[in-house]
Amino acid sequence: MREKNKQIWIYVLLILGAIIMIIPFGWMIIVAFTKPDITYQMTLSNVINSLSLDHFKSLFTEYNILRYAANSIIVSVVSTAGQILICAMSGFVFARIDFKHKEKIFILYLATMMIPVQATVIPQYILINKMGLINTYVGLFLPGLFNAFGTFLMRQYFMGVPKALEEAACLDGAGYIRIFFQIMLPLAKTGLAVLAVTSFMGAWNDFLWPLLVASDDLHTTLPLFLSQLQGRWYVDWSVLMGATLISVLPILIVYLFAQRYFIEGVQNTGIK
Repeated sequence: MREKNKQIWIYVLLILGAIIMIIPFGWMIIVAFTKPDITYQMTLSNVINSLSLDHFKSLFTEYNILRYAANSIIVSVVSTAGQILICAMSGFVFARIDFKHKEKIFILYLATMMIPVQATVIPQYILINKMGLINTYVGLFLPGLFNAFGTFLMRQYFMGVPKALEEAACLDGAGYIRIFFQIMLPLAKTGLAVLAVTSFMGAWNDFLWPLLVASDDLHTTLPLFLSQLQGRWYVDWSVLMGATLISVLPILIVYLFAQRYFIEGVQNTGIK
C-alpha cells in the first residue's frame, strides 16, 4: 500500500511538472493566434472573439522572415552535419585507436568544456575577421563544427560496441576508415541521434555568435530577428509570439523524427 501511494505521488508530481512546462507554450500559441489588444485581458470569450492570422500575414509580407528562417536552417544543418562527422571521428579515435598520451589529450579535450563561451568569443571573432568571413555563411557555422561534448558522447558510445566486431573486420583486411564508416557508424545511430538533436538545437538557438558576425540583413538568423521585434517602449506580442512559434516548429519536427533514437541513445550512453 505504501509503495502504491508513493507511485501515485510520483505521477502527481510528474503531471504538475508537465503542466508547468506546457503553460508558457500554451500562452505563446494563444497570443500568436489572437489580436494584441487582449494580451493582458485573456479570457475565454476574448480569445474566441479575437482569433486572427493578420500578424502571420505581416510576418511574411512586412518582414523577411523566410530569409531569416532559411539562414537559420543553413547554419544549423551544416553545423549539425559537421559536428556529427568530426565528433564521431574524434570519438572513434579516442575509443578505439591506441596512441601515446591518449588519455592525457582526452582530458585536455574535456577541460575545454569548462571554459566559458564568452572567453572564446573574442579570439574566434578575431580569427574570423582576419579570414574575411564576417557576414558570410562560413563565418556563421565554422566555429560550431566541433565541440568537446560531442567527442565525449561518441567516445562513450563507441567504447560500448563489442571489440570482436572490429577484430573480425581487421581479419577481413578492413582498415580504420572502413571500420568507422561501415561498422561503427551504422551501430551508433542512437548516439548520433542524440548528438544531432543537441547540435541542431544549439545551432538553431544560438544568438551571441550570429550577433557578432552577421551585421547585415542578408545573413540575419531567426534569434536575431526575434530580438529585433522587441522594442524599447512597445512590443507587439502577437507578432513576436507568432515569430517565436515559427522558430520553435523546426526543433519540434527534428525531435519528433529522432525521438526514438534520441531516448534510446540517452539511455545507452548513460549506462556505458
